[in-house]
Amino acid sequence: MTRTQQVEQAFSHFDVYNYRDPNIEVWNGKSFPKELLYSIRMSDRLSKFAPDSPDHIRLAVRCQHIGRWEIPRNTYPMDRKGYLQWRNALKFHHAKIAGEILTTCGFDAETIEKVKFLLLKKELNRNAETQLVEDVICLVFVEHYLDDFASKHDDDKVVDILKKTLIKMSLRAKEEVSNLPLKPKVSQLISMAVA
Repeated sequence: MTRTQQVEQAFSHFDVYNYRDPNIEVWNGKSFPKELLYSIRMSDRLSKFAPDSPDHIRLAVRCQHIGRWEIPRNTYPMDRKGYLQWRNALKFHHAKIAGEILTTCGFDAETIEKVKFLLLKKELNRNAETQLVEDVICLVFVEHYLDDFASKHDDDKVVDILKKTLIKMSLRAKEEVSNLPLKPKVSQLISMAVA
């Protein structure tokens, strides 16, 4: 098996796992398990933003939310502290599942550790590869999820979250936002956050 085939096999395993997500999202008139659609969007954005990324980044991006539904948000306190605890638990959950799948696919220990490193968001703002994965996460959020999120929350809360999102992004990723196909309301909220 070539390395390309091995990566494609891992993608397939990730997708099969995420296909079990009971949460459904409709996109372009077709229903998808939510985290399967998210993983496809992540890979698509990486291919546009950093098409020459090495395999471990492509793998980490594809399994960024693998098994996310298995730890529901309401299993932690519904406050800021509980949210952060939930997010931290998810990172380790994703890394564990990804590690098991990559081992099954025959990846070497170094590649598996690199993927887990990225899923755990280690050295964010200091490691270029972790930053790249974070940029893709933020761009996918703005392009595909911000409009729906904004419709459920008041503008001040959305602008505050956007400010926090922009802080996590590289300059290049911030510039890329202007190339995304955004609705006028979303563009307005981003402008407010930048101001």
